[in-house]
Amino acid sequence: MPASAARAATDDQITFHDVLSDDGTRLRAWTNDPASRIDGPTVVLCNGLGTSPWTWPALLDPDCGVRVVSWNHRGTGGSDRPSDPQRVGIEEFVEDGLSVMDHFGVDRAVLMGWSMGVNTMFELAVRHPERVTGLFAVAGVPGDTFATMLGPLHLPHLAARALTVSLSRAMKLGGRLLTPIASRLPVGPRAVDLITHSGFMLPVPDPELAAVAIAEFLTTPVDWYFHLALKTSEHARVSLSGITVPAMFVAATYDVLAGARDMRTAADRIEGATYVELRGSHFIQMEQPERVHELLLDFLERVG
Repeated sequence: MPASAARAATDDQITFHDVLSDDGTRLRAWTNDPASRIDGPTVVLCNGLGTSPWTWPALLDPDCGVRVVSWNHRGTGGSDRPSDPQRVGIEEFVEDGLSVMDHFGVDRAVLMGWSMGVNTMFELAVRHPERVTGLFAVAGVPGDTFATMLGPLHLPHLAARALTVSLSRAMKLGGRLLTPIASRLPVGPRAVDLITHSGFMLPVPDPELAAVAIAEFLTTPVDWYFHLALKTSEHARVSLSGITVPAMFVAATYDVLAGARDMRTAADRIEGATYVELRGSHFIQMEQPERVHELLLDFLERVG
C-alpha cells in the first residue's frame, strides 16, 4: 500500500476541530472517535513536538478501545502561530491542552505524553491536578529534556544539554535554507526503510503509515520547529513530590532524545509508579504499537 493510500485508509478514523486557546491562538485539535462510537475511556494525548495522529498507529484502529483527544502544536499541522511568537513554550502548551479538554467536554482524564509531550502532561498535572486521573509517559521525561538527550552515549547532563541546545540553535539559523529541501524530500517506504536502519529509528510494522507521519512532520518549516524546540528547552524539571495519581513510564533502551535512565529515576520519585523499558528507539509506539497499546490498556484498567 503506498503512503497516500495508507493515509486515506486512516483519515476516516480522525476528525479535526478548530479550538481557540486562552490567548486566541487557533489550534487544530483532533480525535480518533469521529462518530462517537468508541466504547472506552478518554485519554488526552500530549503528542511529540510537531507530530501528528499518524505517529500512533494503534490508536487509529477503530477497535482500539480508547477515545483520544489531542491537538497539533502552535504553527504546526494546521494550527496557527500565536501573535506573539514567544508564546510557544510548555506553559502555553498546558493552556492549549486545557482548551482542548474543555472543547471536547473532558473534565478529568488520563494524560498520555510522548517525547516533549511528557513535559506538557506533567506540568499540567502539577498546575491542575483536579483535571488529571493518571499519567502515561512514553519516551519522555518530566522536564529538562535536552539534558537527557543522547542517553545511550552516557554523556553528563550538562554536556548533553549544551550540545543539543547548540545544535538546535544552528538548525534554527539555517532553517530557512533547509525548509525548501526538507519539504520536497520524497517520503515513501524506501525512505522509511533507510531511516529505520539508521539507528535513530528502528524498523516499524507499518512503513506506509510511518511515511505518512514523516511527511506530515516535514511540512513544518525547519526554523519554526527549532524555535519551538528551543523554547521548550527552557522548561525545567518538574517537581514530582505533588504527583499522587497513578503513573507509568514506558522507556526505550536506544532512545537518543529522552534517556531511559532519566525516565527510570523519574519513576522512582513517584510513589507506586510503574517503569517498563522496551528495546526500541524514541519512536517506540511506532515500532511496537501493539505492546505499547497493551500497556496503555493495562494502565487504564488500573486507573479504573
